[in-house]
Amino acid sequence: MTVSHHPPPELLAGFAAGTLDAGEHLAIAVHASGCSTCRRLVRAVEGIGGSALEAIEPAPMKAGAFEAVMAKLDQSPPQSSASTDSVADDDLPETLRHYRIGRRRWVAPGVSMRPIELPGPSRSRVFLLRSNPGTHMLEHTHTGTELTCVLRGSFSHEGGRFGAGDFDFGDETLDHQPTVGDGEPCLCLVTMSGDLRINGFFGRLISPFVRL
Repeated sequence: MTVSHHPPPELLAGFAAGTLDAGEHLAIAVHASGCSTCRRLVRAVEGIGGSALEAIEPAPMKAGAFEAVMAKLDQSPPQSSASTDSVADDDLPETLRHYRIGRRRWVAPGVSMRPIELPGPSRSRVFLLRSNPGTHMLEHTHTGTELTCVLRGSFSHEGGRFGAGDFDFGDETLDHQPTVGDGEPCLCLVTMSGDLRINGFFGRLISPFVRL
């Protein structure tokens, strides 16, 4: 797998430092699991952080802190939900196989989504987005951020072509119109904060019916 598009360095640094929210953390974890370049960068940042910690004067732990950590480790991870249209485990990265995945619902012609349940609170929401080959998305921007990991297939927009393993980052400054490649459906993991804002008169008409 050749990866051409990667997360911004600040997201990788936040992942290494543990400062991302649960949805952002999952998106970076899925990408890094298949990208050796980003894994090396994350390890380098972790190494720098470890060196900084060694220089800090130790502080005493709160009473019961160790027991609380061990209790969390003993908790069972969330299991994937069973549904008639579920994605086979073999089709998903190992990182996603322990998450509960909801049922498929329609988003737009040729496009459907399945929500992913996160283990804790998050300002972003995460879902699997499936688009049929050749689908032309409506031109849109965002009121927040959109982190997209391509799991299968491909799509293209003004920023280039994004195939399996690639990562696409969008925010309120990005105005794009993705088109799915021919030949096979495109399956992506998407972490989104804020809302989708569809451009144009027609976009304003259908925006109330498009929910991601």
